[in-house]
Amino acid sequence: MSKYPELYNQGKLEEIRDTLVGSLASCLLCPRNCRVNRLKGESGFCGTGRCAKVNSFFLHFGEEPELVGRRGSGTIFFSNCNLGCAYCQNYELSHLGVGEQVNPQELAEMMLNLESQGAENINFVTPTHVIAQILEGLVIAAQRGLKLPLVYNCGGYESINTLKIVDSVFDIYMPDIKYSDNGAAQKYSRAPDYWQVVKIAVLEMHRQVGDLVIENELATRGLLVRHLVLPNRIAGAFKILDFIKEEVSVDTYVNIMNQYRPHYKAVEFPELSRPPTADEYLEVIDYAGKIGLHRGF
Repeated sequence: MSKYPELYNQGKLEEIRDTLVGSLASCLLCPRNCRVNRLKGESGFCGTGRCAKVNSFFLHFGEEPELVGRRGSGTIFFSNCNLGCAYCQNYELSHLGVGEQVNPQELAEMMLNLESQGAENINFVTPTHVIAQILEGLVIAAQRGLKLPLVYNCGGYESINTLKIVDSVFDIYMPDIKYSDNGAAQKYSRAPDYWQVVKIAVLEMHRQVGDLVIENELATRGLLVRHLVLPNRIAGAFKILDFIKEEVSVDTYVNIMNQYRPHYKAVEFPELSRPPTADEYLEVIDYAGKIGLHRGF
């Protein structure tokens, strides 16, 4: 059972909201540490000021089966991002900021609308830079009876301090661990400290929610790690899988994805200008099994 309704009843959800909103005055909500005053409309790397922007929200049937269930994952796609991935398949949202500004009431209405449609969960896509605004909407939605599991669907570039503030709010953490090499992370996503940051963040996520719990074929709580296989072994997948097995949990649910295509500015990098081959993808799958990982893939 989700913990955030209880946090709301105790008045703690509002305390978390107020802490996060206060942090917007000198934003340190993600590892960029831009320190801009977003309460006054200033924006840093993510390009987002006081209000969150939403591109779309709908019942999503293309996520992991354990999230989709029978009725779909209630997905809210936020505009902008705290990463700068050159190959982003959603670049219109993440880089160009296509979407509409929403206030807390409107965001709450989206959550409640998805619940009324039968969503299995509320799936926040790219929530990192708008976590304060999400909590503003969540307080309203919880007051009106929202009880669905909450999914934090992110790129893994998270502030450990922010994650600790929202402890017990989210039921399922779903980070995409993109790289195990800082050079690649800087070159392709403008995140020179990515590997150190994502390891600490994923460990904190696992501390909060543990391994993925699946009841009646539906995920209810826990950590679900994604990894997108890139061509030419750019991402350092083996090292990522070693970290998951040795430092997180051998029972971690891992989705090894084969959907990379050269979107956005990927054509500017010859090594990224094609999808991974079948052999490149299968070697990652084989390695995961070889080291003892056994859930997902």
